[in-house]
Amino acid sequence: MAAQWYALRSKPNKEDFLWRQLQADKIETYYPRVRVQTVNPRARKIRPYFPGYLFVHVDLEQTGYSPFHWMPGSSGLVTFDGEPPEVPEALIAVLRKRIEEINAAGGEVLDALRSGDAVIIEEGPFAGYEAIFDVRISGNERVRVLLNLLNKQQVPLDLPTGQIRKKKR
Repeated sequence: MAAQWYALRSKPNKEDFLWRQLQADKIETYYPRVRVQTVNPRARKIRPYFPGYLFVHVDLEQTGYSPFHWMPGSSGLVTFDGEPPEVPEALIAVLRKRIEEINAAGGEVLDALRSGDAVIIEEGPFAGYEAIFDVRISGNERVRVLLNLLNKQQVPLDLPTGQIRKKKR
C-alpha cells in the first residue's frame, strides 16, 4: 500500500509541539498555519488553520496506528468506526493553495473588523451576499455575521474568518 494522507488530532494547544515531534521522527506532515493580523502586539502572529489537527502522509501498513496514538502531544488519528479515512491528495493541494493565498494577502484580518461593518461573503453557499459583521467567535477563527434576507430580517450566520472580507466603501 502506498503512503496516504490522514488527519491527526493533537491534544489541546499542542499542535506546534506535535508538529516538531513528527518532524523529528521524519514523518511527512502538513500543518496548515495562517498569519493573523492582531491589534495586541503580544498575541500570536501565526495560528493553526485547523486548531487541534495536522495531516500526516504515511503508509499505515508499515507504520501502524500505535505511534500516532502514543506520540507525545497526539490524541491519535481521526477514525470512523475504528478506521482512519484517507484525506485526498487533491484536498491537501487545495488547502496548501488557500493557505498560501491567505498568507500572501497579509494573513487573516481579525481585528480590523468592528461590529456593524459591512462585509462580503466570498465563499460557501452565501458567496456574493453582503452581510453585517457581528462578532468573532473565540477559539475557532470563526465569525458571526448578520445576513439580510428578503423579509428584511437579519439572520445570524457563523462562518470561517477566511470566507468574508470587509466591504470597501
